[in-house]
Amino acid sequence: MRLSARVDYALRACAELAASGEKLVTAEKLARAQDIPPKFLESILVQLRRGGIVNAQRGPEGGYWLARPAGDIHLAEVIRVIDGPLSNVRGHRPEDLGYTGTARALQEVWIALRAAERQILEEVTVADVATGKLPERITSLAADPAAWS
Repeated sequence: MRLSARVDYALRACAELAASGEKLVTAEKLARAQDIPPKFLESILVQLRRGGIVNAQRGPEGGYWLARPAGDIHLAEVIRVIDGPLSNVRGHRPEDLGYTGTARALQEVWIALRAAERQILEEVTVADVATGKLPERITSLAADPAAWS
């Protein structure tokens, strides 16, 4: 699985917003807190606002806040808002591919891969990341030394 810088920055910004509670946080403060290029972050925040992940208020007292409780926003949703579907092959959904012959089983592999990604990314919420209290299944997977290499 390859995650773009946009997704990484979006998830980090959401975690910062979750940690701030209901306070409005400026894009500049988010950028500083997570060492994200400010202009890049601003375009990401626009996507997150359009996707219903964050709300924004303009003006000198303005800033951003999560549109819903952090516990209701799963990582998969943020990824989809920023980069589209979780898993695709050459820009196509795995179920739309037409493999033939000896490669036919690859379609099932790609579908299983997407299902495994979903199981993890739809289980972990922005609140889990912000508090560092990940679901037990996630910490168990990450505790396996083989997962780190």
